[in-house]
Amino acid sequence: MWRRLGVLDGIRIGLLVLGLVFVATGLLPLREAGASLSEIAPLLVFLVGIIVLAELTKEAQVFDAIAARMAVFGRGDYAALFVLCTAFASLVTIFLNLDTTAVLLTPVMLALAPKARIAALPLAMTTIWLANTASLLLPVSNLTNLLGMEKIGLDAQAFAGRMWAPQLVSILVTMAFLWAFYWRRGERRDLRYTPPVLEPVADRVLFAAAATACLLFIGALLADVEVGVAAAVAALIVVVAFAVRDRRRLTWALVPWQLLIFVTGLFLVVPTLSRWGLADLMAWLLGTGHDPYRTAAVGAGLANAINNLPAYTAVEAVIPGERQDQLLALLVGTNVGPVVTPWASLATLLWFESCRRNDVKVPMGRFLLTGAGLAVVGLPLTVWALVATS
Repeated sequence: MWRRLGVLDGIRIGLLVLGLVFVATGLLPLREAGASLSEIAPLLVFLVGIIVLAELTKEAQVFDAIAARMAVFGRGDYAALFVLCTAFASLVTIFLNLDTTAVLLTPVMLALAPKARIAALPLAMTTIWLANTASLLLPVSNLTNLLGMEKIGLDAQAFAGRMWAPQLVSILVTMAFLWAFYWRRGERRDLRYTPPVLEPVADRVLFAAAATACLLFIGALLADVEVGVAAAVAALIVVVAFAVRDRRRLTWALVPWQLLIFVTGLFLVVPTLSRWGLADLMAWLLGTGHDPYRTAAVGAGLANAINNLPAYTAVEAVIPGERQDQLLALLVGTNVGPVVTPWASLATLLWFESCRRNDVKVPMGRFLLTGAGLAVVGLPLTVWALVATS
């Protein structure tokens, strides 16, 4: 088993072990550790539910069918396909979480590339950039949003009401950069693409059950149902369908244990570090002016240095709950900003692994430079939209 664990798995396990050591040595009091873990319990339920839902939805070929029909609907026109792909990736991120886009939608889009004779890199970059920059609108779109919901004090509808303008701006800026650096004819070479031949789904019952579960989950979010409950119920519908139709697909590998370990360890390590000097450092970085632009920049800089989840939790700890706009600006920084380094978000790390498995070469220099340009341009414009609509 240990041979099958990768470097990322070792980091996740090491983070959890370090957190348990902090608790055992008293560096993090047991009461504070218990409070921290009870805070994320509903979050862990959501993570299991949404990942199981997304994995089985992919197995039911829902994503494949949508991607193939998008390519057919585009009729060989790259501009039309570009709009359809960005809309698809944005909607999956918004409603089914950025990790779904990075982990499950990426291989679907890459599988579409040879069928339609489309260059793979533009499709891959579309999924990873929008996995990050399209994750502002709803609490479920990004784990950082869920982490901040209680402190920010907004329900899902109110959160969307505050973030719709920043979300729109960040998606439009991302689309501009995608077209300029990856999709325009000078980058993709071909004038038109070949629409693929549509293939029937393997099991219509599973397809219908998964599609229905996803629609019910989205409807539950719009009805302001608690996200953990909505994800668990939707996942249960698909699990029951697979138990009846194709039980062999139901394995323990569906449970995202790596993500559960990472989040649990994170919520033990970051509170400990905050008790022992990290909070003072974060307060110094933010300054005393409550500037949303500076807050977003700090969040983005830390995310690209150490990953967006620990960056958000570390900075959020020193921002009072009444500074709602500053907390939302921090979310902009830790959601839109992590597009520069490969480790800036968990989604990006998983995306790189998916590209490697599908033999898609990602030029690192190009990835870093174009991502830096997107962050430098997109971050202030997105924060401007937040401030202008406050």
